[in-house]
This record gives sequence, structure tokens and C-alpha cells, in this order.
Amino acid sequence: MTVERGRRRASQTVRSHAEHGNERVVLVAFASVLLLCAGVARGGDNWPQLFGPTGDGQSEAKNLPVTWSETENVKWKTPIHDRGHSSPVIWGGQIWLTTALKDGKQLFAVCVNRDSGRIVHDLKVFDVEKPEFCYPLNSYASPTPAIEAGRVYVHFGTYGTACLDTATGKTLWERRDLHCDHFRGPGSSPFLCGDLLILHFDGFDVQYLVALDKATGKTVWKTDRSTEFGNLDGDLRKAYATPTLITAAGRQQLLSPGAKAAMAYDPKTGEELWKIRYDGFSNVARPLFSQGLAIINTGFGSPELWAVRPDGRGDVTASHVVWKHRKGVPAKPTPVIVGEAIYMVSDSGVASSIEVVTGKLLWQTRVGGEFSASPLVADGRIYVPDHDGKTVVLAPGGEYKQLAANKLDAGCMASPAASGKAIYLRTKTHLYRIEK
Repeated sequence: MTVERGRRRASQTVRSHAEHGNERVVLVAFASVLLLCAGVARGGDNWPQLFGPTGDGQSEAKNLPVTWSETENVKWKTPIHDRGHSSPVIWGGQIWLTTALKDGKQLFAVCVNRDSGRIVHDLKVFDVEKPEFCYPLNSYASPTPAIEAGRVYVHFGTYGTACLDTATGKTLWERRDLHCDHFRGPGSSPFLCGDLLILHFDGFDVQYLVALDKATGKTVWKTDRSTEFGNLDGDLRKAYATPTLITAAGRQQLLSPGAKAAMAYDPKTGEELWKIRYDGFSNVARPLFSQGLAIINTGFGSPELWAVRPDGRGDVTASHVVWKHRKGVPAKPTPVIVGEAIYMVSDSGVASSIEVVTGKLLWQTRVGGEFSASPLVADGRIYVPDHDGKTVVLAPGGEYKQLAANKLDAGCMASPAASGKAIYLRTKTHLYRIEK
């Protein structure tokens, strides 16, 4: 069955079941649509965006290694020049990621052969005459690309967005007119949604979302945030989050956290559907959706997880927040969900598990280290890399169980990817293929 025929069939399934009011089947069918739209091959072969095919860190990869080191279970190790925190994306035999000069004056897209680790393309995409300040924990190449058959979309925030031909490396279109003052450097990753490429621009000066026609790069819609900041400025106005697409209350919704508020938008038009207000800012973590609840991280300041019923209209802060969890919540790493539990590791190395439905704390343990990368769920395990090169491997369950702690020469700011029988880890210096 071709991908296009699969899309039509899955869409027909969604419409058919929606007409009969079977919400659970609609959700399952819609998940199939997401997978098909992302072009996911069987066996989890492709990793097309930040946090994988479904945008929540989940992989179908099997027979992955539990332990590794510089001398164990490394199929290849490829140096990546200069500095970037974008995570690898995978399509077929290619792996793409971005990097930049430390001063931000040149921005690159790099393609690595998946089998050999050989660099296929090393493309200077943009020159930047006067880069703005970038915080040392960030980089000028932090947004993760999005990829599909024949095209990869690389994004550097205010410095530009480009669509590249994956075979030739040729630039098919670019946009350099979408701007904001990131204040600390770019961070939000592009999101493919049907025929649209959706981008966040949550800066110190302006805050908006824009949807581009992925074929041409032309603007389809642009929506300003409705947040009222008053006299707040600086960090308190900005965010680095990436949206998540869900179906709830009979409609598609784009969950989109920003500073001081998170919104749900109609992905086709950019219309705001509902929002919640909170005190957080500099939001990084991607929203999750499980058990009929949108799980939203409120960001820096005092990070909290909020569970929200996504069936409201307008400001639902007072009516639709089901629970709030405060203890041990990360500001940067996105949590993951396995079964009916949320698992997370805070920036300062506190691992926790809480119930999705109630927010009840199940367990909490200090593992040590500093974390920015988000966990990977694959092969019945949770993989969490830290700043110093250690990846903690956990077994999900009702109590903390560490399976391994694997050390590489350099640490990870980028989140891991998985495909086939391998884990792909980008450290501060190299891209690794970790495989038995």
C-alpha cells in the first residue's frame, strides 16, 4: 500500500468512526494518520522529527543495546564540526542534523550515511552578518530538522529556514524574513503537519506562530500569541517549545506552549481554540497527550506539569486543569509516557514517575548529573543521556530500576534517536551509531 493510499484510507477510517461517535477508535485511527503523514516505515525505520515519528520519544526499534562505551557496541563514530544541539533525524539511508560556527556567522546542514557514518553532504545554508547573543548552554543550531521523502527542512530561528533536496543538497526554497529576538538563541523545532511546516517564534520582542506551505515556503497563516505580558520583559516573554498535534473533542488541535500561557490552535487556520495561563517562561518541553489529557510543562521559574482536558473554549485555566505536579519537574527535558505513567528526569538529575490520570507521585530517586536531552523510549527501556556523556538506562515500572549507566567521551545536549537495531546519539563532538 502506498503512503498516499494509506493516508486516504486512514482519513476515511477517522471520518467513518467519528460519524459513529467512537472516540477511542478515532484516537487510534488518528495515530495511524500521524504515522502515515510522517512517512514512517515498518519497524521504526524513520525518525522524521524531534522526538520521533509520534513526537513523544517513542520508538518501535528492537534488539537495542543496553550497555555501550567507546570500545563496546559502537558501529561507527563520526565527528560533527563546530557546534550544534539539534537532534538527528533519519529517513532511509540518511541522517540529517545542523551545526554552526560558535559565533553563529555560518549555519550548516550535515547529512551522514546511515550505514557507514560517512558524511554525504556538508552544506553551508546561511551566512549571518551580525548574530545576536546566544546563551552558552544553547547553540545557534539547536532546532531539530524535519524530514520526509526527498526533502529536509532546516530551521535556525530568526536566522532563516530552508527546504533542501536530500539527494542533491540543493536549496529548494528559503525564508529569511521571519524574525524575533530570541534573547538567548533559537530553540524551537519545525513541525510538519500535512502540507504545512509550522514554526514557533517566541521572542523577547514578538511572539507568534506561522504555517508555511511546505512545497513553496509561502505563508499560509500567521497567528500572534494572545498573551498579555504587561510590564514583563526579557526571559519572561520568550519560549523555545515545539508544538504537538492531537485529536480531542472531535477536532485536530495544535498544542503550543509559550511564555506565561499555552494555547491550542486549529492547525489548518491558526485559530486559537483554548488556552491556560501560568507563571513559567522559556518553555522547552514538548506537550504530551495520554488518557484524554494534554500534559503541559509550564517552563522555567518553577517548572510544573499540568494535565488539561482539551475540550474547552477560550481561557480554561480555572475550569479544565485536572492536576498540577511540582516536585522534580524538568525545565528542559521532555518527559515520556509508558503505559499509564509519566517518567521524567529533571535538569539536576532527579528521576520521577507519576500517574497520568491523577498526577500522583509513584517514585522519585536522585540519579545525579545534569540533563538537557529528552529521554528515548524503546525496546521496553528508557534511555536518558546527560551533559557529561553518561546515558542512564531505566526499566519502566512501579519502582526505580536502573539497568545501566553508559559513558562516552563527550556529553549530550541533543536528544537520542532510534531506528532498526541502533540508537543514534549526538554528543557535543560526534554522532554515534550504537548497536550490538
